[in-house]
Amino acid sequence: MQERPQPLTVLCLSSAVKGQRLIRALKAAGCRVFLLTEERWRNEDWPYDALDGVHYMHSLANRRHVINAAAYMARGLKIDLIIPLDEYEVETAGVLREHFQLPGMTASQARPFCDKLAMRVRAQAAGIPTPSFVPIFNYDALREWMRVTPPPWLLKPRHEAGAMGIKRCEHSEQVWRLLDQLGDEQSFRLLEEFVPSDVFHVDAIVWQGQVLFSTVSAYGQPPLAVSHGGGVFHSWMLPEESEESQALRELNARVIAALGYPGFSGIVHAEFLRAHSDGRWLFLEAAARVGGAHISDMIEFATGVNLWVEWARIELALARGEPYHLPAVRRGFAGVVICLARQPQPDLSAYNDPEVVWHLEKKHHAGLIVASPDPERVRWLVKTYANRFATDFLARAEPWETGRNV
Repeated sequence: MQERPQPLTVLCLSSAVKGQRLIRALKAAGCRVFLLTEERWRNEDWPYDALDGVHYMHSLANRRHVINAAAYMARGLKIDLIIPLDEYEVETAGVLREHFQLPGMTASQARPFCDKLAMRVRAQAAGIPTPSFVPIFNYDALREWMRVTPPPWLLKPRHEAGAMGIKRCEHSEQVWRLLDQLGDEQSFRLLEEFVPSDVFHVDAIVWQGQVLFSTVSAYGQPPLAVSHGGGVFHSWMLPEESEESQALRELNARVIAALGYPGFSGIVHAEFLRAHSDGRWLFLEAAARVGGAHISDMIEFATGVNLWVEWARIELALARGEPYHLPAVRRGFAGVVICLARQPQPDLSAYNDPEVVWHLEKKHHAGLIVASPDPERVRWLVKTYANRFATDFLARAEPWETGRNV
């Protein structure tokens, strides 16, 4: 009689409320699951029934403090596995694995997925086209880059997620003023050309360096435009046979090979630009985690595959030395529409097409997902609903940044 594997003790890290499906999948697989998160999320909708313990901190931004907190937890736990649930903890989890000498992606291996400069340098070295950029190290090199690269430019934090903290600059004096304000923090930025473009994302499951599953989707508005100008976030999935899907699947596989390490396994959310001027494809950024804004829910309603659950299954397969097999995938399409809302509890009853399969339940937010076998129907509904959301619900808030550097 074959012995059942010993239950693993998993520590999940998150500075945001997400990953509930991953936590439940770990618990269903027989793991003991503990969460290290921030005090402000104490009363949020964590799956407490699937958690064996929770440790709260004021902030997870200071990695030495996170090491100390995890070490305190380890006095009474034999931690086997560490999984980050949020972008900011991907590299921190690597630091913890190194500190406790646990298996999994190290901080150095995580950096190309977390540092916007590192990922661009890796991509460029692999021959993958990116927007032109320059690190904020040497002022002579910066001056020369601004001389030959027409504005506008984007001053980007290297370690913020997505569009967080990005400043648009129209001339060199604006850049120098911002750098003066940053002082010693300026080396944690890069300057990049602004490329007017359409933005796409590819969400993939990777096992031992091979892409087993991927979906290609379009953004209705670039995330930068939504976060800085205010607007309705909307995205929809594209057919596999489309020109965009074929080009981006190939380019995404090259990006994963360039950023990953031998045997890399996990979930990758990557973003790409198609320039308005000449139609060229450019790599923008990639993260070794599940995409935000309920993209994973959108993908699940279309394909039956939940990326959070598969991430849990991959981590357990790696820890136990077992193979990973992709679940059955169905062919379908879905789209998501989300915005900040003026109303505390927006009324979405007028959005009643039969393709609506999910509503977002979150204060001062409006959101829904549509699903259909017809990709054109999905695209039309998403665009139509996004326009209606702008009138019915949309509220705007000032963009913010976490202030994290490393």
